[in-house]
Amino acid sequence: MTHIAPLAPPLAAVDLYWLPLGAGGHSVRLNGKVFEAGVALRERRRRFDLYHSALEVRVPEGRYTIESAPVPNARADERGVVAGGPVGARWAGRLRIFRHEIRCWRDGVIPDLDEAVASPQRLTRDQETARRVLRLAPHVPTPVWGRDELRAGEMWNSNSIISWLLVMSCIGQRAVSMPAGGRAPGRDSGLVVAQRPLDTTHRRP
Repeated sequence: MTHIAPLAPPLAAVDLYWLPLGAGGHSVRLNGKVFEAGVALRERRRRFDLYHSALEVRVPEGRYTIESAPVPNARADERGVVAGGPVGARWAGRLRIFRHEIRCWRDGVIPDLDEAVASPQRLTRDQETARRVLRLAPHVPTPVWGRDELRAGEMWNSNSIISWLLVMSCIGQRAVSMPAGGRAPGRDSGLVVAQRPLDTTHRRP
């Protein structure tokens, strides 16, 4: 019997993962369902499943995960944190429980990856493009998470961050497809802001 060696990981790649909102956390999932029910009622449409996006980026030097998540503790260097901001209101950001962080984490872990749907989606194998995503990660805009401070027509959140990175790195959205029956709140705000001059996407502390 002929032995077939497993395929080696690509030298460069950008993969996108769709994670059900609140995977592994019942309260977040319930809140998401309540939020979607309210939006669907207001827009007079059916309800969708909500998703949170994250990236895995490979370059010859290693593998990185990019996502936005709550701040669990002060050891940011252990999680490759490159930026962050307040959640809900700017004044609340003085408290850790009301802050989120953006991670570009070498050999990092994406929580609840085993619950990802229609994933991974290979967006590119181009090495320079993958490096561009990594270079851009520390420059993601950081308005108040869950608000529309940048007047993009939709709140800013983890999906905004990923869509901003994909547009700014020239990957775009053509290679991205949503899971059937799914929706990614905040995705469009990242697309809108990424098409503005850079000086309008300034960070605020």
